[in-house]
Amino acid sequence: MILASKSPRRIELMTLAGFDFLSVPAVKEEKIPGGTEPSDAVLMLSRQKAEEIAEKYPSDIVIGADTVVALGNEIMGKPENEQDAFDMLKKLSGKTHTVLTGVCVISPDKQINFYEKTEVEFYPLGDDEIRQYIASGEPMDKAGAYGIQEKGAMFVKRINGDFYNVVGLPVARLARELNALTEK
Repeated sequence: MILASKSPRRIELMTLAGFDFLSVPAVKEEKIPGGTEPSDAVLMLSRQKAEEIAEKYPSDIVIGADTVVALGNEIMGKPENEQDAFDMLKKLSGKTHTVLTGVCVISPDKQINFYEKTEVEFYPLGDDEIRQYIASGEPMDKAGAYGIQEKGAMFVKRINGDFYNVVGLPVARLARELNALTEK
């Protein structure tokens, strides 16, 4: 089995779940067309990643995943710079947003594409609190500019849904989809 990702969080989650896999990151630049619904975006991006790697490993099961944060229909990926991270966190402050992770599983004879959705509510955040967090460097490689499993946990008032989905991979759902795929 191959994980089409270099995300340390996805690799850690796959390892903790006991999957036997190889990490082979997709290299093509991901693009979301303007006006794309968040759920459509994660399905499309996860499929692009899985298809790119499946072409190189046609006899293996390949898993692609992509996570975005959405505030309404505004999609927030990884911040481009510190100001972008600040702007994202300011928008999320005191509000409930949605974290969506799309997953695409490609086997030699079948393809499954699904997404999980988790609602996350933030406490109101002060500017200094946001700046301190950004200075830690943590938000720069994360969708929505925060890591719920790290220092970003201090912003979270409540979640509704799969915690691991917010981290970057809905492990329980993935395990069930893989079982269904291999049971035939």
